[in-house]
Amino acid sequence: MAGWQDETEEQEGTAGQEGQDGLDGRDEMPRRASAELKAILEALIFASPEPLTPKAIFKLLATEPREDIQAALALLKQEYERPGGLQLVEVAGGYQIVTRPDLHDWVRRLFNERTTQKLTVQALETLAVIAYRQPITAAEITEVRGVNTSGVLNTLLERHLIKIVGRKQVVGRPFLYATTKEFLIRFGLKDLNDLPKVEDMAEALGFEPPAGLVEQSPREDVLPLSEEDLASGEVEEVDEVEKVE
Repeated sequence: MAGWQDETEEQEGTAGQEGQDGLDGRDEMPRRASAELKAILEALIFASPEPLTPKAIFKLLATEPREDIQAALALLKQEYERPGGLQLVEVAGGYQIVTRPDLHDWVRRLFNERTTQKLTVQALETLAVIAYRQPITAAEITEVRGVNTSGVLNTLLERHLIKIVGRKQVVGRPFLYATTKEFLIRFGLKDLNDLPKVEDMAEALGFEPPAGLVEQSPREDVLPLSEEDLASGEVEEVDEVEKVE
């Protein structure tokens, strides 16, 4: 009887150890095949309403080794280099799957964009001044363009192409304007360092660059501010647009 009890206790101990090993190992997720991880990345980037940043990707795939994610992303980039209707681009600090530029006319037929309002020449000129001279006040924009810009600024603000990032520390403390993440997305720019020469941009958009517009390299402190920057109080939030007299 004692021998039977000893054997039973030994079997129970072995089973318990195996069960514990199983519990210990259940949190260890098997590494996904590169093809599956690449497919997951493609789906996430495609479904995201805005460019998906590396930070967001790593957070969404927190259970996957970072080096596996980077390798799968490299494979996905390589795959999208093939001829096709879509391309994977880096824009506004993230990744986005978009239609190829040479096919835009066909895509416009689908959405009937002939009714979509386009920016006026005045708005494009003002946007160019802000892009190359930001942060900049309304008075400084007027000085460059030679005409009043208050109405145009309202239009650009409504379309989320520019934003107010603070006030200049001079008499009157006028508002400072800069471009937004939406600006980068609309013009297909990775960041402000991707801005073309003033002349090239003006030619591509079909307007004459203002004579007073001199291209300047954007400063690091204005590469464009995030929502977190605004929330942290590094810049002053305002709700109304400065009116230029």
